[in-house]
Amino acid sequence: MEIVKRPAPPTGLRRRLWRLPILLYRLCLGALLGGRVMLLNHVGRVSGLRRQAVIEVVEHDENGYVAASGFGVKADWYRNVTASPEVTIQVGGRVHPVTAVPLPAEAGSAIMARYASRHPAAARRLCRLMGYAVDESQEDYHEVGKRIPFVRFVPR
Repeated sequence: MEIVKRPAPPTGLRRRLWRLPILLYRLCLGALLGGRVMLLNHVGRVSGLRRQAVIEVVEHDENGYVAASGFGVKADWYRNVTASPEVTIQVGGRVHPVTAVPLPAEAGSAIMARYASRHPAAARRLCRLMGYAVDESQEDYHEVGKRIPFVRFVPR
């Protein structure tokens, strides 16, 4: 695993395109995105205003939903949920009140390796997006997982 370039969060037109799925959720069409994408409703840590972000569900089980902060700890949604962890998520047409719990690096390592096994093409794209060059080995995905902040959204 090699760090090629740490990307900055999208701005301008790229940001608008990145946020386009929010419009689908607002039009009650979130179910079209399937179970691998969720709408995160949270509170801005500075403004106190309601904020929304659409993020990929990396893993889902009886303990909740897990998402990765592809832009690291500087992503606005990540900083907001660590400041105010009581949030709601919407997956498809269902809304869930949850608590955001940042996961330790070792847990992230295992989650990323499992994700890569289940979704190899998506894992390659995700790593490239985050600035990592991987050889697609489990060891590389474990290393990437240690460097990406993961959050578990635990049902309340």
